[in-house]
Amino acid sequence: MSCPFCCEKIEKIIENELAFAIYDQYPVNEGHLLIIPKRHVSSYFETSNEERLAMNELLEDGRHVLEKTYAPQGYNIGINCGEAAGQTIFHVHVHLIPRFTNDIANPRGGVRGVIPEKRIY
Repeated sequence: MSCPFCCEKIEKIIENELAFAIYDQYPVNEGHLLIIPKRHVSSYFETSNEERLAMNELLEDGRHVLEKTYAPQGYNIGINCGEAAGQTIFHVHVHLIPRFTNDIANPRGGVRGVIPEKRIY
């Protein structure tokens, strides 16, 4: 099975030497970005320090793109590591999800919502 992130025809929004960003094909909110290392690697924990720095740089650059284009009021940043955590594409990618006031009734708990009954505390 070929990796959808290793495809030459992928439309990159921004990139640097070691990573790039694309819009998520199944966005949680408008503007949902994925930050992806260029090297095919399955887990965040297998990335090099240089790749992590490159992804962090694109998180900042991506935030600037989203602020200009969508003006979100907040962000969720997350990585699914392993099948038990919900990873479905085994090429590590960081989700940068813009959040908007009232996009859900009660956003309290944010990323804790991966286990819905644990989100509100």
